[in-house]
Amino acid sequence: MKLYYLQGACSLASHIMLKEVGADFEIELVDPSAGRTASGENYRDINPNGYVPALDIGEGTVLSEGVAVLQYIADSNPNEAFSPALGTVARARLHQFLNFGAAELHKSWSPLFSDASTDAEKAAAAKKVATKFDYLESELSDGRDFLVENQFSVADAYIFVLSNWANFQGIDLKAWPNLAKYVDRIMARPATKAAMQAEGLI
Repeated sequence: MKLYYLQGACSLASHIMLKEVGADFEIELVDPSAGRTASGENYRDINPNGYVPALDIGEGTVLSEGVAVLQYIADSNPNEAFSPALGTVARARLHQFLNFGAAELHKSWSPLFSDASTDAEKAAAAKKVATKFDYLESELSDGRDFLVENQFSVADAYIFVLSNWANFQGIDLKAWPNLAKYVDRIMARPATKAAMQAEGLI
């Protein structure tokens, strides 16, 4: 397998989970502005949408969309990646947090990472991100370590990456103590450290 990634982007969640499950894979950096991979390939030939992640699983099959890639990793490795059985509340909760990450928190960050955004737009985005953090703070207020059934899953890898972006945007997670502890907890996992080291983030 090959994971196409951008340093520190949402593809980091897939990278973490591939490490978690002990997958045999390689990584290749993508330069979205140039539309090329590190080896010089036209990235849109790999993923027509042009963004990361993309996971080449062999035999001409490439998966895209971060949540789909994460769910594939989970379902292919149910014990290591905690993929609850279909039709269970736990499975629905897993999708709840994956979709919250994609539709709410991830999208809220966009103006903060865009050079085209005005200061006012960035300030508004920071306030919106804060409301998403408020929700996660509330969810974690019951003392659990992880989001679903108190067991580490792909949802945690994704929410960790999206929450940890606060550290790159000058947003102090101390305002959300439960979330801050959650981020630190996942940061301390060997797979997280290995993926971040491989991407040159730590």
